[in-house]
Amino acid sequence: MHALQIAVRNTSETPVYFADVQLVAPSFETLPPRRTDAVIKKTERTDLPVTYGPAKCLPQGLPEVRPATVVAHVRPASSSEPPRKVIFQVPHPDPLLARLLRDECSEHLIKQSADITFGPTWTESGPKSDLVMRGTLVITRRGPGTVTITDVGGTTHYIATPSTRPLGTLSAGAQRLEVPLQLTPGACTGHAFAEAKKAFLFPVRASVDGGTERVVIVTPPKPLQDRLITYAHRACGTP
Repeated sequence: MHALQIAVRNTSETPVYFADVQLVAPSFETLPPRRTDAVIKKTERTDLPVTYGPAKCLPQGLPEVRPATVVAHVRPASSSEPPRKVIFQVPHPDPLLARLLRDECSEHLIKQSADITFGPTWTESGPKSDLVMRGTLVITRRGPGTVTITDVGGTTHYIATPSTRPLGTLSAGAQRLEVPLQLTPGACTGHAFAEAKKAFLFPVRASVDGGTERVVIVTPPKPLQDRLITYAHRACGTP
């Protein structure tokens, strides 16, 4: 799900009731308003959660972010009248929306040509004091173009080490490519793993036909995530 926070400031002494809030951004699909039922007292900033839809990407190249608004239904908190619709203009261009659009559409451009996934077979190897997990990334043809995997980055909890950089190229006539990858723990505390939210979001850098490198976030399937957690605790010697 796409989610972000809308910052609200109330400089008056009158508490304001927000019934709902909605991001209306032409660069993304508009979702229904999100119910908030929030009373905002005098404050420099209160964040209200909102969801937004998939980016509207182009077949070629990256689109420019378009002006957006936030729509809310509000009333004075002490009033019993129905909330009224208020439209707030988002300063344009908004850097957060521009980054979200760029990142999602960059992935879209790569995914038109190929899927990038974790391979099905991963094995532990090495001495007990230096265990590693070895497996592959699999690049599978979806559309035209020569796809080059230039690098893969680690996450908050795993160090990703390819055998070579660039990792490999799916030539224009090929349908599938497997490239070796090694994972090792990047954090060895139980607390760190308990708090991890991005432990399995691996950034893979790729390009099509020698064009601009784009970042695709690749996530292992849940069974492999469970195996990686078990492996990491064993490699770190943590319970």
